[in-house]
Amino acid sequence: MKETDREAILKIKAMRNFKITIQYDGTRYQGWQRQDSTNNTIQGKFEAILAKMTGLKFVQIDGSGRTDAGVHALGQVANFKIDTDMTAKEVMAYINQYLPEDIGVIAIQEMPERFHSRLNAKRKTYCYRIWNTDIPCIFSHRYVYEMPEELDLEAMRLAAACLVGKHDFKAFTSTKKSKKSTVRTIDSVEIDRNDNEVVITYSGDGFLYHMVRILTGTLIEVGLGQRSPMSMQVLLEKDATRDMAGALVPAKGLCLVEVRY
Repeated sequence: MKETDREAILKIKAMRNFKITIQYDGTRYQGWQRQDSTNNTIQGKFEAILAKMTGLKFVQIDGSGRTDAGVHALGQVANFKIDTDMTAKEVMAYINQYLPEDIGVIAIQEMPERFHSRLNAKRKTYCYRIWNTDIPCIFSHRYVYEMPEELDLEAMRLAAACLVGKHDFKAFTSTKKSKKSTVRTIDSVEIDRNDNEVVITYSGDGFLYHMVRILTGTLIEVGLGQRSPMSMQVLLEKDATRDMAGALVPAKGLCLVEVRY
C-alpha cells in the first residue's frame, strides 16, 4: 500500500459524524437544497460555514429532507462528517456564530459513522397552519395561510381518516413521471382549532414532493363543501391523477416539526 493511500485511509477514519437539529424561518430562502443558481439556501449556508471552519473548499451536509422555498422548520435534522478536535458544543457554537438570525442549531450529537439523517429517518411530522378568520394576522402572517372562509372541521376529519394507512399518494405530488415509489404510510392526521387558527398535523414514514401542501389543499376543499369527505378515497386509487386532487396551498403555512429515528 502506498503511503498516500494509507494517509487517506487514516484521514477517513478520523472523520467524526455530527447530527444536528435545526430551526429556521424559511421565508427568505430558496428551500433547503443547495442550488447552482443561488447561494440563498439553508444547505448552502451551512456548507459555507463548515468549509470556513475546517479550511476545506467543500463540506457536505445532508438533511433529513428537502423543504421547499418558504417552508419553515422546528426540528429539521442534518448530519455532516468533519475531521476536528473541537467538542460537539464548540462545533455548535461556531456554526451558530456565523448563521443568520433566522437559522439556528438547537442541538448537536456525535453519531456512529454510518448514521445518515435521511436514510435512517423512520417518521416525520409536519404541521400546516391556517388563519381561519377575516381578522388580520399581524404578527404571524409569515407562518400561516390566511383564509377567512369558515371551514367544516368535522368534514375535514372524515376525509383525513381516509388518508391514514399505507396508500399510493401519486395524486398528491407535483412530481411527474418517476421510477420511485409513491407509496407512503401516514400514521395520523390531526385537525385542531385554537381560536382563529386551524392546525393540520401529519405524521408518517415519509412525504412526497409537495404532498403535505396538496393534501392540505384537498382537505380545505372538503372543509369548504367543494368536495365530499369520501371523495378522498377515490384519490387513493391506482388510476388517480394529480389533477383530481386539490390545490397546492402556499408554502408559508408549512413547518417540519420533528424527525424520528
